[in-house]
Amino acid sequence: MTGSFVRGNKLWRIPQQGKIKGVCAGLAQYLNIPVRLVRIIAVLSLFFGLFMFTVIAYFILGWVLDPMPYGADSEQQPVTAHQLLNDLSSELQAGEAQLRDVERYVTSETFSVRSRFSQL
Repeated sequence: MTGSFVRGNKLWRIPQQGKIKGVCAGLAQYLNIPVRLVRIIAVLSLFFGLFMFTVIAYFILGWVLDPMPYGADSEQQPVTAHQLLNDLSSELQAGEAQLRDVERYVTSETFSVRSRFSQL
């Protein structure tokens, strides 16, 4: 067994972010909580009667879990300049269409009639 799947995430150990083997960093990333909180819980469990359980669980997880491969933490592909220009172009076209609609309304007879009624 090399990691477990729950909620679509894979449980890794992250040696690049870890202090010893990266188990706490991997758990924090998996649970979406701060690494410091996981480390504090681990240290507190050492002092409050769970010393052997914590040490054994840490080393088993350090041995069983695969290290996170490079690039596995990036969920999105980097945006290219071409994609940014396409997005910007579509936003500008949408803004231009809205401006045309406003201009069409302001220059219409309906607007002039309503503005004259509001002046009365």
